Amino acid sequence: MIVPTVLARIVDRLDGQPAGVPTLRSLAYGGARLPRPVLERALAAFPSCGFTNAYGLTETSSTIAVLGPDDHRAAAASADEHVRARLASAGRPVPGIELVIRDADGNQVPAGTAGEIWVRGPQVSGEYLGLGSSLDAGGWFPTRDCGRLDDDGYLFIDGRNDDTIIRGGENIAPAEIEDVLMRHPAVHDAGVVGIPDQEWGERIAAVVVVKDGAVADEEGIRQWARSRLRGSKTPDIVVTWPELPYNALGKLLRKDMATALTAAHPTAAPAGPA
Repeated sequence: MIVPTVLARIVDRLDGQPAGVPTLRSLAYGGARLPRPVLERALAAFPSCGFTNAYGLTETSSTIAVLGPDDHRAAAASADEHVRARLASAGRPVPGIELVIRDADGNQVPAGTAGEIWVRGPQVSGEYLGLGSSLDAGGWFPTRDCGRLDDDGYLFIDGRNDDTIIRGGENIAPAEIEDVLMRHPAVHDAGVVGIPDQEWGERIAAVVVVKDGAVADEEGIRQWARSRLRGSKTPDIVVTWPELPYNALGKLLRKDMATALTAAHPTAAPAGPA
């Protein structure tokens, strides 16, 4: 069992070489989002290992969705991008768990549409000491995580509701931008947050950590992302830091990032046309 931050460090240390541990049969990761580029490199480094990703919350008695070893192998081997994209998912709900995606008005949305993840089942508590139950009349629990389901029921998690960037009225998931930035050949790690903006409500600010020995231009990285993202999702600001802030469980401390970036760029305009 490993947190994504540690797995990313192992993959980085291997630098494209096989891990050379054929007796390792099972590797589970969770607790935070693992960028798809890192997972693809990990699968290549540990070819005989069965990978498992689990998603859950304390209120749901832990695991409510699993992407198992067979799912990983099928996605990694597929030439169909729709299937291969499942490497970035949390898999499908475990037996006994119902899962739906709802919009801001509480209406269930169709497959492929992002919204808030709601779950129901006998393992879901949803009640807090001194505060009562958070379940709705139908017994559904709001996870406060944003996500979407594909046509086959695979769950993709975009992050916490609080992480969503609202730029010009459009809801933008940082995860999509981070995955693109992580594919830049000079980028080791990337984090994206929203910071206040008088015109757009929020600007998209990206922090990247450059690989050892690599040279990267901040505006060059922004333009590289612009060629792969829709204009509204292109970072307005790209800065380099020596490392990103994580807690002990490997979760990115986005509030700390946003505070530091807001202080450093209180009135900065977007860097060129979107």
